[in-house]
Amino acid sequence: MIQHSPTLLAALDGKSIDGGLYHWFITQAANAPHWLDDLVSFYATYGLGLFALMMIWCWWRARRSRDSVAMAMALAVPVAVVVAYVVNDIVKSVFDEARPCQVITSPATVQPCPGVGDWAFPSNHSAIAAAAAAAVWLISRRLGIIATLAALVMGFSRIWVGAHYPHDVVVGLVVGAVVAVPVMLAAKRYGPPLVVRLESGFLRPLLTA
Repeated sequence: MIQHSPTLLAALDGKSIDGGLYHWFITQAANAPHWLDDLVSFYATYGLGLFALMMIWCWWRARRSRDSVAMAMALAVPVAVVVAYVVNDIVKSVFDEARPCQVITSPATVQPCPGVGDWAFPSNHSAIAAAAAAAVWLISRRLGIIATLAALVMGFSRIWVGAHYPHDVVVGLVVGAVVAVPVMLAAKRYGPPLVVRLESGFLRPLLTA
């Protein structure tokens, strides 16, 4: 188990960083119409599925193009997302920041507060969304714009439902994007020969139309 110094933990006290801004968000959520809270809560929980659909679209377009570079990039998107999640989770394990809803208990949050030990910093949802958005952006600017907006809304939704401080989300978005870009660039450079080789085997139907 990693031992943390008291100085490090004190420096990462989420409430002292932007607890006031977090409290403003959850107050707005408490006063918002139920339909809006329900909509944001649904996206905060299930919105990552939208990025999965974008990954499928990238793969389908690459398959129809019969372009080994495009296919290498498309296949690298989920890899970039997984790597970003792992890196973000490592960062999360180093900084044991309590969930804001455990520290600022009023008003009640839209979603139930996660239990003790489920750390807040950085936001995994935000990291995954940003990694997917950055990866998709390198494949299609048009879809990348949609993915970027979806990632920002994901970050906002995680604050609105009370799961994260704003800085949790911002750092999660940065980690996701920073990790995904080099993974995608490496796939673009080194992936096409592997795709060509795989196309000659039983995976051909999945890689080319």
